[in-house]
Amino acid sequence: MMQNETEKIIDEKVQGTTLNLDNKKDNTRKLYIESYGCQMNFSDSEIVASILAKEGFNTTQELAEADLVLVNTCSIREKAEQTVRKRLEKFNAVKRVNPGMKVGVLGCMAERLKSKFLEEEKIVDMVVGPDAYKDLPNLIQEIDEGRNAVNVILSKDETYGDVAPVRLNSNGVTAFVSITRGCDNMCTFCVVPFTRGRERSRNPQSILEEVNDLWNKGFKEITLLGQNVDSYLWYGGGLKKDFEKATDMQKATSVNFAKLLEMVATAQPKMRIRFSTSNPQDMTLDVIDTMAKFENICKYIHLPVQSGSDRILKEMNRLHTRQEYFTLIDNIKARIPDCAISQDMITGFPTETEEDHQDTLSLMEYVKYDFGFMFAYSERPGTLAARKLEDDIPEDIKKRRLTEIINLQQEHALYRTQQHVGKVEEVLIEGTSKKSDAHWMGRNSQNTVVVFPKENYKVGDFVNVKINDCTSATLLGEAVELSKNN
Repeated sequence: MMQNETEKIIDEKVQGTTLNLDNKKDNTRKLYIESYGCQMNFSDSEIVASILAKEGFNTTQELAEADLVLVNTCSIREKAEQTVRKRLEKFNAVKRVNPGMKVGVLGCMAERLKSKFLEEEKIVDMVVGPDAYKDLPNLIQEIDEGRNAVNVILSKDETYGDVAPVRLNSNGVTAFVSITRGCDNMCTFCVVPFTRGRERSRNPQSILEEVNDLWNKGFKEITLLGQNVDSYLWYGGGLKKDFEKATDMQKATSVNFAKLLEMVATAQPKMRIRFSTSNPQDMTLDVIDTMAKFENICKYIHLPVQSGSDRILKEMNRLHTRQEYFTLIDNIKARIPDCAISQDMITGFPTETEEDHQDTLSLMEYVKYDFGFMFAYSERPGTLAARKLEDDIPEDIKKRRLTEIINLQQEHALYRTQQHVGKVEEVLIEGTSKKSDAHWMGRNSQNTVVVFPKENYKVGDFVNVKINDCTSATLLGEAVELSKNN
């Protein structure tokens, strides 16, 4: 392929056509919803849309025609919160034209700021935390009657396992399935335990029912979601921390993440299965062995490390060391040689020295991640780091270190994509390439985007593609045969 043609389809992003087959003819009110942050927020928005569909709301892509506008927020970084506030300014301009429109803030930012949001953002009528979505019918009645409404109470048992999500912005091929909520890993930089509460897991039977329903509707791939999927533990309900109090029978019949993976893979052997996010301290060998055992479990693990320095990892309250992380990587590669691994990395954490930064770079050299998500540290109010540690790394040093990390990751990403060149790999078509109407885009088992000429295939097909070329983010090839169909 010529270089100028390659540049046309470089760095593909997964895309899909908005598809909401659950809109009901009898519903008369219109809901516009935006989601920011992690995949869990997008999954939660689908739960919200399902709850509100029973209250007479159909979703719309047109902001101007909405009766209710909801923004599902993220608090993990300051930039995410700034983005939401800018969107609220946009909503305010629309509301001046459509004064009957109501605006609600959902998710982690709502939980963190609570009723303070109503004071800071006069446009906001409703504030709802991640565990209070079933109360939305009551809250909407409140704002319909002219009163502001707030519910940000965290729950010890809510998993929304009994809510069938409305699939928003769906390509009809891939879908999220939430399996856990909350997090018990009190990393000093993270607000999630305070905004989403303690870990609790969803009934595995309800997970299997959702997966089976998705297959019956034509979906070909699911991602099992949680703040920390490896901590999944079902023993009849309740918080994970209370498992020690469970009865002997509950313990004997409990289901951990490895067992859940096996149950899902067995239930739908032709469906691709992914999961996110993993925590190094909680990923066990039985999870890796289960991945190796089942062909339909994708060979890809998102495994955040955050830093390569043992000293900084301790300051972050990450309960793994550098060497323990290396051992885990070695075990993954020994059992699943072609497994792709991605990372989350924070640079400029308080007290980080140049030696700490070099430790991070050397860890990256050891692993050579397929891709990653890299950020400069931003202090989050309410976290232990914000209370105990001074944000003492100058911004110019943060930016320089982040640039070095990103540049090294790009080198490693190209190294990893080059290893695919010349191979024939199974690709699930997700949609048309953003860069070329004449090309399909999809992903291989390793979660790498693959682009190839359309020919006589369709969205949802599994296609064998010979990889002929690559960029650091995209594989470029041609179909050699159809491996699977509906």
